[in-house]
Amino acid sequence: MKPRRPYLLRALHEWISDSGETPHIVVDAAAEGVNVPRQYVKDGKIVLNVSFSATQALKLGNDVVSFEARFGGVGFAVQVPVRAILGIYARETGQGMIFPEGDADPDPTDGPPASPPTSPTAGKPSAVPPKRPKLQVVK
Repeated sequence: MKPRRPYLLRALHEWISDSGETPHIVVDAAAEGVNVPRQYVKDGKIVLNVSFSATQALKLGNDVVSFEARFGGVGFAVQVPVRAILGIYARETGQGMIFPEGDADPDPTDGPPASPPTSPTAGKPSAVPPKRPKLQVVK
């Protein structure tokens, strides 16, 4: 399976923008491939306004988020690998998501289910039929 972080990032960016709020991302500035203005990095992190009004040519790709913006009146081409993005939130409300470490890589538990262990009775009909999954409405 593909990493889910870029898809969640795009979805949350759209949700925050459609709600009339300002999306910000928190970036691990020490991660490899991060190109941000270093004078704004604090404690190894930088918070970037990724609203459409604050950026030009914003691209929320599967591997890289890139855009052009002005920092202190000086233009800068920002490039951030998606794996270096720690979270996204709305400036006005703080609502958003912090991504767990390692979430930029595919989750091994998302793969196909493991084969059941073989037993001496494997291949023989079972007396107990397998349980079928069922959905339940939760209100």
